[in-house]
Amino acid sequence: MEKAVVLLSGGLDSATTLAIACNRGYECHAFSVDYGQRHRSELEAAKKLARSLGASDHKTIHIDLSAFGGSALVDKFSPVPAGGTDTGIPVTYVPARNTIMLSLALAWAEVLKSRDIFIGVNAVDYSGYPDCRPEYIAAFEQMANLATKAAIEGARLRIHAPLMEMSKAQIIRQGVVLGLDYSLTVSCYQADEAGRACGVCDSCRIRRAGFESADVPDVTRYRSWVRL
Repeated sequence: MEKAVVLLSGGLDSATTLAIACNRGYECHAFSVDYGQRHRSELEAAKKLARSLGASDHKTIHIDLSAFGGSALVDKFSPVPAGGTDTGIPVTYVPARNTIMLSLALAWAEVLKSRDIFIGVNAVDYSGYPDCRPEYIAAFEQMANLATKAAIEGARLRIHAPLMEMSKAQIIRQGVVLGLDYSLTVSCYQADEAGRACGVCDSCRIRRAGFESADVPDVTRYRSWVRL
């Protein structure tokens, strides 16, 4: 089996990406980053998902991006938007997050002698982050093949973004076909310690609309006061 490093946040998209990579026959090495995000419940979800989906390994690296700030996801005193998705890049964008995560995944992939990295970025139903675009993924792949010993010696690396052109509904349907239990995932920007969603942040709104469009029951665990 060929080895693949799969970025796994614990959310809906990354979990579906791991399910896809496993289904394609890769020996999957799941990779999470504790970057100082507002809650740890998504990291706990990532552990459960790695076990549930049969990843051969799961590694979590700690890098505290809250030391820089610049995002509502790493600054607990900055409010998370709850009024619907606005135009422009939202305050939940974490500067250089995907670049940092992909760089770490690249380092592990080279050690594992893996030529494949999977990431669950999406350019259809998302919040407008610049590091979720196909141009960005193509540019990172080109950089990776210029910067690594493995690539220079002929083992070119591929960055897989299987969800890039899929709607949230299509992503959810794909996960259901692959047997993914979405109740294990945590997508909310401000989930509580138990992983229960707020129901009002951009991520919750996009996720709930995806379940509705897919005509799939929403198995998200919400806080008791949330009215849908």
